[in-house]
Amino acid sequence: MTLRSGLTNPLTLAAIAILALLAVGETLSPGFARGDQIVRLLTVAAILGIVAAGQNLVILGGREGIDLSVGPMISLGAVIAGNIMAGANAAILPAILAATAVTFLIGIVNGLGVTLVRIPPLVMTLGMTAIVQGGLVVYSQGIPSGNAAPALMAFINRPLVLGLPGILFVWAIIAVGLTFLLRRTAFGYAVYAIGANERAAMLVGLPVNRIRCLLYGLSGFFAGLTGVCVIGYTGNSFISVGDQYVLSSIIAVVIGGTSLAGGAGGYIGTVLGAVALVLLQSVLTTLQLENYGRQIIFGMTLLVLMLLYGRQGRLRV
Repeated sequence: MTLRSGLTNPLTLAAIAILALLAVGETLSPGFARGDQIVRLLTVAAILGIVAAGQNLVILGGREGIDLSVGPMISLGAVIAGNIMAGANAAILPAILAATAVTFLIGIVNGLGVTLVRIPPLVMTLGMTAIVQGGLVVYSQGIPSGNAAPALMAFINRPLVLGLPGILFVWAIIAVGLTFLLRRTAFGYAVYAIGANERAAMLVGLPVNRIRCLLYGLSGFFAGLTGVCVIGYTGNSFISVGDQYVLSSIIAVVIGGTSLAGGAGGYIGTVLGAVALVLLQSVLTTLQLENYGRQIIFGMTLLVLMLLYGRQGRLRV
């Protein structure tokens, strides 16, 4: 690899961005790069990184796949988990299973709409967003609903091993597992194949529709799991708790170098993208920038990244 290609590699750029943001944050607010502060930022990045794992899979699968319904599915997962747990440690496992099962099925419905009914992914997932949000309003009447179990809150927020909270180990397991799945299994090769050239994938006999449905299902699964993590992080939930993760999950994927055209990229880049984005959010908060200002910067970041490398391979058919 030449120096020029190395410096233009998305993984390298994301790593440089992380170091630069740490330096800027430390300059603006001494102690920003302190060990305990970094662990706190990594905890927030882990929550974003988990939902971005599902978003990454959908985008890799091609056909302009972006899941806009992850926000309300995170909220739904948090509400389901919180109401099942109701503050009881014994109910943590049933809460996780219920939340992820429901959102996985919603993701499958998204996949069926995209593959069988041929609804464009943006339209299908936007419609599902409205359906889930409406259901949450009817269910909760706009009132915060459910409480996290103390053991889950401790697992998410407090040191477990080596001064690190448990969620970071979960995130590491997801990163290793997803990277192995994509790079070392027939399923992973198939995902890249249909994302790069769907027509060719169909000609060689790959079950394109089945794989794409599963990708949307996994996106729903990871959104539900993120909802469980969110309620463990905050202690309770409300119906719009997941809204902030929709654009952020897309930006994290693109920062990591995954092409929005599909078929190129990977989850390690998304991990770095999530860390970089959380650092950017923290720096902007340090600057006391209003929320609307942060949203403008996030949107501009996405557009710039798309111009740089987010649309590579756009001529694939």
